[in-house]
Amino acid sequence: MTAPDRTHPRPTAQVEPYFEVLGLDDTLRFIEEFGGTEIYIARNPRTRSSVVALLGFDKANALTSISHRLQPRVPLAKKWRARAYKSQGLVTVEIARKLGVTDVAVRNWLRAGDIQEPARCERLPLLPLPLFPDL
Repeated sequence: MTAPDRTHPRPTAQVEPYFEVLGLDDTLRFIEEFGGTEIYIARNPRTRSSVVALLGFDKANALTSISHRLQPRVPLAKKWRARAYKSQGLVTVEIARKLGVTDVAVRNWLRAGDIQEPARCERLPLLPLPLFPDL
C-alpha cells in the first residue's frame, strides 16, 4: 500500500482501492486505459494479459488481492482525474482532451473542487406561530 500524497486530491471511494495498490500515476494510467469497461482481474495473471502489459506483473498481481473490493466496471472518475491532472501541472485544455470533455466542464469541476466545505449560514431561530391569534 502506498502512503497518500497530500499534493494530490483524495481519491473517491470507487478509485481508492486502485490508488492504495497502484499509486497515483498507475491509477491514472489504468483508468485511462480501462475506465468505463468491465474488466476481469485474473487470480493468476499471465504475461499476455492487458493488465500485465500496462502495469507489470507485480502490480497486476496486487490487484488480485483487492479484487473483492473492485467493481466489475472500472470507474471513469472524470472529476477526480481532472483534479489529479491539475495537481500534476496540466493546463485545462490538456485535461479536457484527456478526459474527452469541454474545457468549460473541466473549469467547473476544478472550481467545485476548490470549495472544501460550504460556508454555513447562521440561521435565525424560527418562532412558533400562535395557534389562536388575538382576535
